[in-house]
Amino acid sequence: MKKPCDLGYRMPAEWSKHSATQLHWPSNIETWPGNRLKKVEEVYLDIIVPLHQYEPIILLHDLRLPENYLIEKLISRSVNLQDVTIQSLPINDVWARDCGPIFIQLQNESSKKVAITDWEYNAWGGKYPPYDSDNALPKWFSNHYDLPYFKTGMVLEGGSIETNGEGILLTTESVLLNPNRNPHLTKSQIEQMLFDYLGAEKIIWLKKGLAGDDTDGHIDDLSRFLNKNTILTMVTEDESDVNFSALQENLEILENAENQYGEPFQIVTLPLPQTRIVDQTVDGSQFVPASYANFYIANGVVLVPLYDERYDEIALDLFREFFPDRDIIGIDCTDLVWGQGSIHCITQQLYGLTHFDH
Repeated sequence: MKKPCDLGYRMPAEWSKHSATQLHWPSNIETWPGNRLKKVEEVYLDIIVPLHQYEPIILLHDLRLPENYLIEKLISRSVNLQDVTIQSLPINDVWARDCGPIFIQLQNESSKKVAITDWEYNAWGGKYPPYDSDNALPKWFSNHYDLPYFKTGMVLEGGSIETNGEGILLTTESVLLNPNRNPHLTKSQIEQMLFDYLGAEKIIWLKKGLAGDDTDGHIDDLSRFLNKNTILTMVTEDESDVNFSALQENLEILENAENQYGEPFQIVTLPLPQTRIVDQTVDGSQFVPASYANFYIANGVVLVPLYDERYDEIALDLFREFFPDRDIIGIDCTDLVWGQGSIHCITQQLYGLTHFDH
């Protein structure tokens, strides 16, 4: 059977036009214990209110949550329900980026036909079972929207890879080479899978991620493309910061990196916000992966997580500079990141959808 790359498919950049955004309404009380669930629901509404004005939302919710509850929440914030498709499905948690379908597009046709790649999802090395319902979602999207489908058999989360849509992928060794993902595969075999199924031509490997990141170090908290030639990476000037060394090492790798044509990238930096918290997360960490790199590019808008009044406006100004044709909206994600993820982690861009259920 031919691989997607043989057919001319490639993973598009996030700034390419979406059909919709996938979101999962929060309901897992192990991720959001006590009053934290209500707090994170409000952050979700803060995200949905602006996002649905720019593109449709496919909002999944667990079967145990009454749909009327969700509808009342949306109506309370004046959300236009015509722009939100609510789907009742078995889901385990909110991390749509990691378990949702990763789309690829045909590069040699003006129609830009799309397909879904289905990678295995094991909740970051089996940390948070059960995860079987979330792992089944790419196949559900393929069936429901009648989209071509490639099953890979390899564990890979969407938050662990970043692309410029031109054949360059960023990732981290701490995730993709972690024995809790694919212990039977070598680095070169993993690279070949990314070449075969995502149309990558070159992989840039960073090292480690942020303290408190229970994914083992996803790239979308570290370094992201702002355009095909520009990479944003997080830094801190505080040498006593727990993340100083890892971020410095990643910066040096990027400053020496080249694309597949031997050309360097423009590297821009933002200061890391405060990541130490006063209590601890559900897995006992005193740190959360708070990062401005966890932004989401949607049609006509960039949603930027905010955490730290020392740096929030600096971050917003940078996004205004690099996305002059998109609105820039900052959202306080302090309560969201306590669950160890932020805006990019809970969203997944969708392509090629031709119908929406209402």
